[in-house]
Amino acid sequence: MVPTDDGSCTALEADTANRKVTFGANANCYFYTNFPAPCQKASTDGYNGLAFSVKAPAGGASMLVEIQTTTTCSATAVSTSSYFTVSGLTDNTQTVNIPFTQWAGANDDSVKGFVFQEFSTTSGTWEIGQTSLVCGAGSGGNSSVRVTSTFESSSTSKISMSASTTASAPPGTCTDLLIDDWSSQSRLTFLFYNALLLPTSDDGTMKSIVVANNRVTLTPGASSYFYSMVGCTSATNKYGGIGMNIKAAAGTTLQVELQTSASCDSSTPTSSSLSSTQLGWTFDGTEKYYSIPFSEFSGLDTGHITAILFSNLDRVVTFGPLAFYCGATGSPYPVASSSQPAVPTSTVPATSGPNSFVIDAFANTDTNALGFWHGGDNSATYTISGGKITFSMKGNADLSWYTQISESCSDFTANDNGYLHIAYTGSAAFSVALQQHNPSCNAGVAPYPQTWDDVEAGRYSNSAKTDMYIPIAHFNIDRKKAIGFAFKGFYASATTTVSKIELVETVPSGFSVPSKLETAPLYFACTRPNSFAFAIDDGDPALAQQVLQAVNAANIKVTFFTVGAPLLDFGNNLTNVYKEMLDKGHQIAYHSFTHPPMEGLPDNAAIDSELTQDIDAVQKTLNVTSKYFRPPFGTEGARVRQRLAAVIPGSKFINWSVDVEDYLWALSTTPEKQLDAFNRDLAKGGNLVVMHYLYPTTVQYLPQFIALAKATGKQLMRVDQCMEDPEAPPL
Repeated sequence: MVPTDDGSCTALEADTANRKVTFGANANCYFYTNFPAPCQKASTDGYNGLAFSVKAPAGGASMLVEIQTTTTCSATAVSTSSYFTVSGLTDNTQTVNIPFTQWAGANDDSVKGFVFQEFSTTSGTWEIGQTSLVCGAGSGGNSSVRVTSTFESSSTSKISMSASTTASAPPGTCTDLLIDDWSSQSRLTFLFYNALLLPTSDDGTMKSIVVANNRVTLTPGASSYFYSMVGCTSATNKYGGIGMNIKAAAGTTLQVELQTSASCDSSTPTSSSLSSTQLGWTFDGTEKYYSIPFSEFSGLDTGHITAILFSNLDRVVTFGPLAFYCGATGSPYPVASSSQPAVPTSTVPATSGPNSFVIDAFANTDTNALGFWHGGDNSATYTISGGKITFSMKGNADLSWYTQISESCSDFTANDNGYLHIAYTGSAAFSVALQQHNPSCNAGVAPYPQTWDDVEAGRYSNSAKTDMYIPIAHFNIDRKKAIGFAFKGFYASATTTVSKIELVETVPSGFSVPSKLETAPLYFACTRPNSFAFAIDDGDPALAQQVLQAVNAANIKVTFFTVGAPLLDFGNNLTNVYKEMLDKGHQIAYHSFTHPPMEGLPDNAAIDSELTQDIDAVQKTLNVTSKYFRPPFGTEGARVRQRLAAVIPGSKFINWSVDVEDYLWALSTTPEKQLDAFNRDLAKGGNLVVMHYLYPTTVQYLPQFIALAKATGKQLMRVDQCMEDPEAPPL
């Protein structure tokens, strides 16, 4: 079949030799490709997705891809459609892989055809290449087996679609469809994803949104609302409503709004609302299950539900898991519990060191018992009074407090068999670190400190929770260059009070010394002499091509640290962006699944979930693995480093010594201060960069950053190369 056009698509040309079609798009233009009757049994034949190449006009663009399926593979069966938006398209040829799972509700064992439509720009030339069913979509594969590259064009009127959503329900036994299980604070308030990886948020007026224990607690403002998108879910003859657990004080009222769109266009919905009173809900301060039956909403289009919205909240409410329920009645959605990973409980024999001396008894505000400085990142988070210090970090794992044992480098190795004794009350949910100076013992040289090692304070406490005894040898650093100790990584809201920090020769009789848990080594700088590395964290897919153009023009290779959840959101085209980066020889490494401050997570299971889900997402979408991890916000502590070492043996924990401070200046009236920050750290000898491609100004300065780094005479390379990794590609 040859591509044809009735005039709606302009300048249509078929290049059969190169298997592509070029055209100019307009408001009515679309292409389709059909399978021979009665259908293509894609899943039976081993296919799990659609792949095609596309080149958009310059400036960035998007398009809609429609899949047409039937409930049974019959010539007389009526087709239903599901839609998926591909964004982030550029004027470079890109290969798009769409797993069938992204067309939720489509029957991938009875596919009729695909439609390419809703081209976002009508200026310039579009190009679509060979279209294939693949058996490797979403897992890094690219094995095209069933070619369906013939296109036809038409100007027949069609429904305008703009949501990447679902339509009809798949055949088979009904299963409740989870909308959100509130599994992660960062997934909700940083990435704005629900469990469907679709948008969810408030209107910006909530006083607070707190996620804990698979619940979200909303403290509303005067007119706050909260919504969750559900694609374009067809509930007809399948789901009877939406249910959730709610905890609210007696007398609380709220409004429930369901949004639908016959065209699946979430920007122009039809709304149906009922109050909690109309739904028959009453609250008494305890958590109960409440249902939202679709039958209560007059005229509701259950075939095209796009969103649920809660408004007119008059006081604090807590929502539990939110889900479509099958049939006429619902029940609480069962959230799988996370089991804690096994942690070694072995002990080691006690040793005896040569010295005992007090390091800090908190007699002075600014100096410790040795006469050296003590202080913290934020003076509002601790108080010194009556020979004690009380920490009130409120679970902010990014804040630390320090007490030094030297103004420069101190050889602490004579105390290797001794113990750090901490007399305390309250919470032991924090880390203790011993910091190491840089090779020149010069605080004006970056990085300073060079590194440190953490231990988990609670593991070293006695059963009475009054004293900790930490072997100095458990701090795995160069102890000939010790600076001092740090209390950091506080992950509980409870306070901690410390009355003494001292070095003691041994432990009390009966105290069991736990074995040292391996921590992933912490790096702030490249180890290869005369090297320099750009390590770039996730950003806006629309800016990725500018980043690639800058690094390609400079003929350098860089490292990209990627968050896992957006990789699985195929609507943002991030997977294809990173595939292109891999093809260009750049390194892809891990940056968590939803970008939380990981040391602040409540337990090891939550930390493991962020690590393993990120690993799985990168493997599934890009078919690569890595031993390199950068923590979101740079937040670190003993637990996350211990779990990283356990989950990825041989892993490296990567921070930075050059910070462009894009989070401070990129959107300010003085974005050029990003250059000032880069030059400041460069002058100190920093050689490992942190930056994001979130902001146009940051990306615009990238060529200048690169030029400044090259002017130092250092060789620019990937992080694994600058770390002298034997598995890294040769320079």
